[in-house]
Amino acid sequence: MTRNRTIALIAAIAALVLAGVWFARKADTVNGTAGEAGSTVKTSGQALVGGPFTLTDQTGKTVTDQDFRGKYMLIFFGFTFCPDVCPTELQIMAGAIDRLGDKGADVVPVFVTVDPDRDTPEALARYVQQFHPRLVGLTGTHEQIAAIAKAYRVYYQKVKEEGAPDDSYTMDHSSVAYLMGPDGKFLAFFPPGVTPDQMAEKIASFL
Repeated sequence: MTRNRTIALIAAIAALVLAGVWFARKADTVNGTAGEAGSTVKTSGQALVGGPFTLTDQTGKTVTDQDFRGKYMLIFFGFTFCPDVCPTELQIMAGAIDRLGDKGADVVPVFVTVDPDRDTPEALARYVQQFHPRLVGLTGTHEQIAAIAKAYRVYYQKVKEEGAPDDSYTMDHSSVAYLMGPDGKFLAFFPPGVTPDQMAEKIASFL
């Protein structure tokens, strides 16, 4: 995916995340601002990002969201044929994990493909080992990928030039990394441009 398309998608995904926070907080409002004098508004909310999933990892093993309970999940969506954005973001994630050292032992970097036709477990196994030994690659059926993408507010779309071979295409997709807590709840997101040091510092604030 090109940088220009990425910039446009950053704004879209950020808006979705912020909207999720707003709706969650709105639903949890205890007292309205239009109440009696002296009343207070107490809100608590969780961004509507994340949820149950069932996928297959790079070893061919079935993996669900429950397998990550008790761990922090640093998750990014992309595809192995991605020419620049995905490798860059995965390198940043790997750098952040390394900077955390022993403190980040419970942080699991996860790469979820949005191109399940080409990104088989075998293809993911070859790909993820290029970035970090702890990086988990996940794929699945089209339905499974669509379900987790919806849960994580991830946009993706196949882009194919007219007349091109069926296997000659690219994927547009949002390029945001998410940090999920040990309970599976959303903690933070990282847009492109974040440095490994910045990512590591933010993650460390939750550990």
